[in-house]
Amino acid sequence: MKSEERTRVWLGVAGLVVNENGEWLVVMKRYGGLDGKWSLPAGFVQPGETVDQACFRELAEETNVKPSLQGFLGFRTGVIKYDISDNLAVFLMTANSQEQTIVPQLDELYEARWMSPELLRHDDRTSIMIMELLDIPIEAKPARLEELDADNIFGYTAYKLFF
Repeated sequence: MKSEERTRVWLGVAGLVVNENGEWLVVMKRYGGLDGKWSLPAGFVQPGETVDQACFRELAEETNVKPSLQGFLGFRTGVIKYDISDNLAVFLMTANSQEQTIVPQLDELYEARWMSPELLRHDDRTSIMIMELLDIPIEAKPARLEELDADNIFGYTAYKLFF
């Protein structure tokens, strides 16, 4: 695959962070198709990162929240205008403390806050992906085989399986 073709294959991450009250951490984006919508904190994977590492980084950058990983929740994939492959790995996470101060990254977000699933369900600004998540049982698949000691023929410096 040529490098210019690779830029048309996107890999993003999102974190569904749940606090001790069952509220979800949501952000309201300032740009793109999610402008003015409640969505999950999300962003693109950078070179040298695993998808879960990228999720932690994006959450810290967008909200200042540093949660614990419960596991892999699901994968969203789509094609934009018959050209760009847009892929998103979604993780389930738990807040480490209710006392973590949310600090929204205001150049990308209008707001970040905890909201109950019930409030999200009745807010017409809630994104379609969150609406779908509200209708399914939330169950994480924890990381497996987090290291490769033997048979590392590709030279992985980080390796995780999520099933």
